[in-house]
Amino acid sequence: MANLTIAIEDDVLKKARLRAVDHGTSVNAVVREFLREYTGSTSRQTEASRRLIALAHESGAEVGHITWTRDEIHDRQASRQ
Repeated sequence: MANLTIAIEDDVLKKARLRAVDHGTSVNAVVREFLREYTGSTSRQTEASRRLIALAHESGAEVGHITWTRDEIHDRQASRQ
């Protein structure tokens, strides 16, 4: 594996480090993944799926008790009344 030196503004790097920590990763891993995407080493669909799943876990949203049935959802006649 090769090493790469880049120049980046201090404030950008600080924000990137904080965001990486929040996501349980490192700036190095984020840049490596970006370069994989940039060079086509990972599919866009796979990355989009990974991000969607990560957002779902981060949201903390919970599904409550379902009070409707599939038939009720698709009953277009009832929704017009």
